[in-house]
Amino acid sequence: MGFIKEFKDFAVKGNVIDLAVGVIIGGAFGKIVSSLVEDIITPALLGPALKAAGLADLSKLTLTGTAIKYGSFVSQVLSFLIVAFILFLMIRILNGAKKKQEKETVIVSPPTQEQILLTEIRDLLKKQNKKPLS
Repeated sequence: MGFIKEFKDFAVKGNVIDLAVGVIIGGAFGKIVSSLVEDIITPALLGPALKAAGLADLSKLTLTGTAIKYGSFVSQVLSFLIVAFILFLMIRILNGAKKKQEKETVIVSPPTQEQILLTEIRDLLKKQNKKPLS
């Protein structure tokens, strides 16, 4: 019974459940970010450049006379950079909000009786050391 109880404690621990929820939310959020990049940002940034080059799609760029599609690679690199930048901005905003919230919730507790006594002892010792020796 010890093994089963230990496994149950592990499986229903808050960290495991939090991780599972994070993975599920992350997957759904990944779709939103991918759509933002592929459907809005990339066309807005690359649309004018592709029209100037006479292309409808970046992935159609190939080295002349070969099957090497460098345009597809460039498209994926740009998508990665855009996703990384957007996530960086989002995390930066969330961290800023978290720091602001932490600053607001800092409560200074009054000193304990022990701390007050220690402070008084310290002050008395300082006074004694300042007196000239006779």
